[in-house]
Amino acid sequence: MSQDAGDPRTPQPADRAHLDQLRAATERAAATADPLASAHAGAAEELLARAEQAIEAAGAELLGLSHDLHAHPEEGYAEHRSVRAVADLLAAHGIEAQVGVHGLDTALRASTGSGGPTVAVLAEYDALPGIGHGCGHNVICSSAVGAFLGLHAALAGGDLPGTAVLLGTPAEEGGGGKELMARDGAFAGVDAVVMLHPFGYDAAVQPFLGRRQLRVTYRGIAAHASAQPFMGRNALDAVVAGYQGVAMLRQHVPDTDRVHGVISDGGQRPNVVPETAEALYYVRSATPETLADLSRRMEAVMAGAAAMTGCGYELHWDELPAYLPIRANLELAARWTRHQARRGRTALPPGVTPASLAGSTDLGNVSVRVPAIHPMIAIAGPDTSMHTTGFAAAAVSPAGDTAVLDGAVGLALTALDVLADPAVLAAAQAEFAAAGGVLDLDAVLGQP
Repeated sequence: MSQDAGDPRTPQPADRAHLDQLRAATERAAATADPLASAHAGAAEELLARAEQAIEAAGAELLGLSHDLHAHPEEGYAEHRSVRAVADLLAAHGIEAQVGVHGLDTALRASTGSGGPTVAVLAEYDALPGIGHGCGHNVICSSAVGAFLGLHAALAGGDLPGTAVLLGTPAEEGGGGKELMARDGAFAGVDAVVMLHPFGYDAAVQPFLGRRQLRVTYRGIAAHASAQPFMGRNALDAVVAGYQGVAMLRQHVPDTDRVHGVISDGGQRPNVVPETAEALYYVRSATPETLADLSRRMEAVMAGAAAMTGCGYELHWDELPAYLPIRANLELAARWTRHQARRGRTALPPGVTPASLAGSTDLGNVSVRVPAIHPMIAIAGPDTSMHTTGFAAAAVSPAGDTAVLDGAVGLALTALDVLADPAVLAAAQAEFAAAGGVLDLDAVLGQP
């Protein structure tokens, strides 16, 4: 089909057919899906109500924090203003926060309560270059802070032995802050972790893929591209051959695998055979084992491109930490589901929302160290994709503001269930152990 007449500089929009089919399939599945359920009692209503009331009372401050972060976006490891805004809000409630912990200047830690089990609530506040909070981290942060304030109120009397920790985790957008914090002991002694993420659906569980970064550098031989091209070895040709090899590889990988890359260096001038060239790839898969296999296959493609063109090559894996897939804890997700219903939301169970709508997050690295959840909360319609200006607008819309408070309540009450009901924690820990227990990132992925 020929391109429609018009401005040839204008890109052709993608057809909506597949997106519409995904939405229709999700609606059909949601209509008959049974929400996740827990067999355990959880925390007493008096505790739950105390936390919920404290969150509602702090609502204006929490929404002010959300809008302030949104108006002043900061990229990963540079979130100095953002983390200070969190610390200042906590200080206004008499809570001291440490900034610059676990080896990272913009990480934060605060604690409330004492004794008993420990639950950590995680906050993200980094933004995207050019798009700002196009992933809604202002919502993530404000809901986490709200949950912590709710837990602070519930634990204030000392009647319930238990500890709540708020961890501000920098640089989720590719920087791997949680992995670096984990290596520094941030999750030592933590029994469960809770956080949320904005989305186009309310979902108790949504797949997130593991992700590695591969930078490949090819080294050729420079030559005059017209007078003596036969004396050259073209590093750009090697990059292009590798890129085309990845395109062919995509036909023969699982549906959940993803590979996407950019040419970050293609040479300097057309009349010089490029002596060096470079590409950067993101390599994603649904399980640690398939991620390791895809990594090995990527190495073979890059080596083949070097052999085809007579170039030397170097592979640089994971210059920032790799991300593992999320291991969702269904017991904790069931508690979240119950408490979202309290707020009038229906958190969809696994298998309802499209698995293809999957990114990656360093929460996956935490979820293989300690039982964890990463539920999704709707701030926009399903057609509004994350990492877009439309999603950024939704993050400070009325729906985004509602999600801050609903999410804060859901996280706080889920955490209280863990602290107050030993059966909930035992079930979450048993499920975690049955899923494989603690995984070591380096041992799982090895050196491909």
